[in-house]
Amino acid sequence: MNEMGVQPAAVPVRQEPGIPPQRPGLSQWQRVANAFVAPQKTFDDIKHGNRSWWLPWIIGALFTYVLFGAVVQNIGIQQVVDNQIRMSARAQERLAQATPEQREISNKVSLWVTEGAFIGAPVMGLIGAAVVSFVLLGTINFVFGGKANFGDVFAVTYYAWLPGIVKVLLGVAVIYAGIAPESFNAKNFAPTNLGAFLDPVDTNNALYALATSLDAVTIWTLILLSIGVATVAGIKRSSGYIAVFGWWALVVLFSVGWAAVTG
Repeated sequence: MNEMGVQPAAVPVRQEPGIPPQRPGLSQWQRVANAFVAPQKTFDDIKHGNRSWWLPWIIGALFTYVLFGAVVQNIGIQQVVDNQIRMSARAQERLAQATPEQREISNKVSLWVTEGAFIGAPVMGLIGAAVVSFVLLGTINFVFGGKANFGDVFAVTYYAWLPGIVKVLLGVAVIYAGIAPESFNAKNFAPTNLGAFLDPVDTNNALYALATSLDAVTIWTLILLSIGVATVAGIKRSSGYIAVFGWWALVVLFSVGWAAVTG
């Protein structure tokens, strides 16, 4: 016991030159939760070097397989393929001109591709996240003068994608609520956009593409991406919105134009 009441001096922590001081970070579960309720905390934590992204990747994979199971059990992969053909005039035209053998081969390939899209979604998600990260990294660093690195933006992308699980839950709820299997649209399976309330067969292709693009969960994700890239790059939040929503607008314009041309 110190009789004089003098506190011992704190021993300074040795700091290596050129290495920023470490600070206790959030756990991955905390970052996941904050992505929904306090996203700035998640992105600040990523900025300070806590870039682990495997938990949102695992969560996304699990929810993808939950949706896959609901589709297999209540809709059927063959019905999914049949629906996509019915919703595409060009696909129906190709099948009408094909021989029975060609139709059988085409159906087998379509079944394989559809199942593979569900099963391989987590891997394709990694590739997609890498592409998005490279594009945004180049945009915020070279156009807006940011100082982000790839690891920061990649982690931001995965945490910003977490609202996608809300769309999956809504899609699963719609399936188990008793949607008619012949009306199920695998490309637009949840009522989160205007296109979900339009008939893809009777609606103009370009209009349907635009209505589908105006998706509440997509907008939510874009907002999170904007905040995240601005945070890790050290730029104004408005610059983050311009970068993210600018690329999104280009993608929407391309998809609508393609639908108009091919429709």
